[in-house]
Amino acid sequence: MSRHLEVREVLRRITASARELLGAEYAALGVPDDHGGFAQFVVDGVTDEQWRAIGPLPRQHGVLAKMLHETGPTRLADVRKAPAFGGWPQAHPEMDAFLGMPIVDSEGTDTSDTSEASDASEDGPRVTGVIFLANKRGGGLFTDHDEELLRILAAHAALALTNARLYERSRELTLAGERARIAHDLHDAVSQKLFSLRLTAKAAAKLVDRDPARARAELAEVARLAAEAADELRAVVVELRPAALEEDGLSATLASQVQLLDRAHAADVAYAADGVRALPPAQEAALLRVAQEALHNALRHSDARRVTVTLAGTPGRGAVLRVRDDGRGFDPESVRRAGRHLGLASMRDRASAVGGTLTLESAPGRGTLVEMEVPGA
Repeated sequence: MSRHLEVREVLRRITASARELLGAEYAALGVPDDHGGFAQFVVDGVTDEQWRAIGPLPRQHGVLAKMLHETGPTRLADVRKAPAFGGWPQAHPEMDAFLGMPIVDSEGTDTSDTSEASDASEDGPRVTGVIFLANKRGGGLFTDHDEELLRILAAHAALALTNARLYERSRELTLAGERARIAHDLHDAVSQKLFSLRLTAKAAAKLVDRDPARARAELAEVARLAAEAADELRAVVVELRPAALEEDGLSATLASQVQLLDRAHAADVAYAADGVRALPPAQEAALLRVAQEALHNALRHSDARRVTVTLAGTPGRGAVLRVRDDGRGFDPESVRRAGRHLGLASMRDRASAVGGTLTLESAPGRGTLVEMEVPGA
């Protein structure tokens, strides 16, 4: 559970683990919202067709509602005979033996901004979700041992969920920072070029009659500045283009972005992949963002003539990304002392957040190599 950093994937792992660990036919995990329903509800043991037939997410009523306001377990021989039971949809599978356990955030982590928490009390532990199990395989009832196992699992789940939520919030802040950086680049690069272009065009207009030769030179400069501004705008559009990781996968997404950058810049930008397997979503997202940051540095700051991006599988089912350019390079230590990080801290943070490592090699006149390795599943 703790290896995954997306909340939805953590919820899915918790639910599947609970069902397998306790030998139940069905398992579910509900995360409440603030409107009488569930912000998220994950099931295991029910097919997609069955789930669609059951209908909308359940409301907080009956046994479910009762558990959301208690910090202890609920164990029933037959959930249908419980006083709080209010029935279920027609397509819902029949259930009898029942065991439910709240996921309690004993530290009181503030999750109010995600609308995914319910207070047990104003100052006490916070119930952030509930695990439900039904129908012991082979018949029979859930035991004291089952209840203790689920209690331990719920404690681990609370930590994993807190970690995943903090990661997603940090990622949102990082994305906001990247948008600000792109806006800054747009202002500094494109706006300045357009301002220069305007002044040069005015100068050419004044010289047309009295000095045609100088006017032609100024118009040539207008054409050069316009081409540079167009390159900058295309590059910004590429950075703003949403990555198609979920639909296309990491390798195809990288190949597409490299192709776009190759068309947008004078430098030759190439991509190659070898033995790449599917990676956990968080690792793929981190690799893509590091590749984008390294490409940004190479194409904007290094005067590189050639940039190569490679992605290769590793024997441990992980992957290694390399972004190499033949630009002017730099002294990493001097850059660090000067406080100009070129996004290096952000790249290292991304690598570390998914259990990976990032290394950088560069020297004046010798280009730059950024390498990131992730462990895989």
